[in-house]
Amino acid sequence: MIFRAPVSLDELNRLSQGTLIDHLGIVFTAAGDDWLQATMPVDPRTRQPYGLLHGGASVVLAETLGSSAGNLCVDTARQVCVGLEINANHLRAVRGGVVTGTARALHVGRTTQVWEIRIENEAGKPVCVSRLTLAVVPAA
Repeated sequence: MIFRAPVSLDELNRLSQGTLIDHLGIVFTAAGDDWLQATMPVDPRTRQPYGLLHGGASVVLAETLGSSAGNLCVDTARQVCVGLEINANHLRAVRGGVVTGTARALHVGRTTQVWEIRIENEAGKPVCVSRLTLAVVPAA
């Protein structure tokens, strides 16, 4: 188990209230020993003008998952994880429904973390693959 404590999906969703995460309809739905999952609707909030899932919305879902998972690995009274770099490869168009993202750690170090986030459509086909590098910094 890489997380410091059991994951509370209710707490993650509570912390998201009133943020961009909440605005886009992202909901944390499942967690395991080394992964975190969330869903996001493909609707007017997350589509671009041509009716497809906006790539930026996919990146928001990826960064949300990776950053949230990263912070579950540290003592947030002493340290926090913040995004340092993110990339995303958009593989398949989505026009509606719900996409599901899953974050898995590639590296959890003292000063950096690297997470891979895979986003799939309702049929389980890949929509986007992202890699997020986090900096582990002192808490304010």
